[in-house]
Amino acid sequence: MSAPTRNRPASPAPDTVDDADLVVARTRHPWRWVVSLAVLVVVAQFLHGLATNPGWDWATFARYVTAESVLAALWMTVKLTLWGSVLGFALGVLLAVSRLSNNPVLQVISWTYIWAFRSIPLIVQLLFWFNIAYLYQTLSLGIPFGPSFFEFDVTGVISGFTAAVIGLALHQAAYSAEIIRAGIISVDHGQIEAANALGIPRHRQFVRIVLPQAMRAILPNAANEVISLFKGTSIVSTMAIAELFYQVQVIFGRNGRVVPLLMVATVWYILLTTVLSIVQHYVERHYARGSARALPLTPRQKLLAKYREIRDAGIGAPRGATR
Repeated sequence: MSAPTRNRPASPAPDTVDDADLVVARTRHPWRWVVSLAVLVVVAQFLHGLATNPGWDWATFARYVTAESVLAALWMTVKLTLWGSVLGFALGVLLAVSRLSNNPVLQVISWTYIWAFRSIPLIVQLLFWFNIAYLYQTLSLGIPFGPSFFEFDVTGVISGFTAAVIGLALHQAAYSAEIIRAGIISVDHGQIEAANALGIPRHRQFVRIVLPQAMRAILPNAANEVISLFKGTSIVSTMAIAELFYQVQVIFGRNGRVVPLLMVATVWYILLTTVLSIVQHYVERHYARGSARALPLTPRQKLLAKYREIRDAGIGAPRGATR
């Protein structure tokens, strides 16, 4: 016979909580609101000063911001930036590849070029090319140390604009070469070994495998260099080239309205820099394909996401929901 079972007292049932009684407590950040309010007050005071201070002279600003002479000078600034960037980065690619090559002569030449042009101030280089006719009155093409086939007058070939482009491009090439070299060596060497094992030609390896991956590291610094070059074109005003800053100086030299004319240059620099930054974002987004699970949001997508976040926060979380 089996032993009689002993009735054990049932364990007490755990307290049950209705989901409807749960309330989500919001995290409070009082100091965050205090700091935000203080910043908004400072911004409001600054904007009030811009609107009410007569020293800004917005009437003069509105008169000259779209003046024909200012727009022509702005176009000159854009051309200097474009030619300096294209030629500078093209030469920078050659210098970077030369430094990474196995040829000791190319390595020494490229290193010496980068060392020299990074050591000499840009204004010195510009003035040197602007006054190159003092050293060489003619340029010739022909056999080295032999007869020449063509001769050109330096003053007729190298104008002020050409001298500025040469100086900006050669100066930019020294910096862009190091940026490109850093991007190339950031690519995993194992991929190059795999390409060699597959028998892919070296030039095709560079164009199809190395360069697309290196662009992710090159682009941010390269964009900074282009923006710096765009603003740095103001230094060619020492050569009496009618770029934006020089033209603004000429105008306020005549009418004495220094502040509004400086604001004209400032606004155009800000607008063009903003355009370059937007272009940089989309180019980086293009080269981010394949390296990220999700592409970076565009400015429009960021605005829409922020709007939905604010809208959902205003609606509030339903009762019983947890975060």
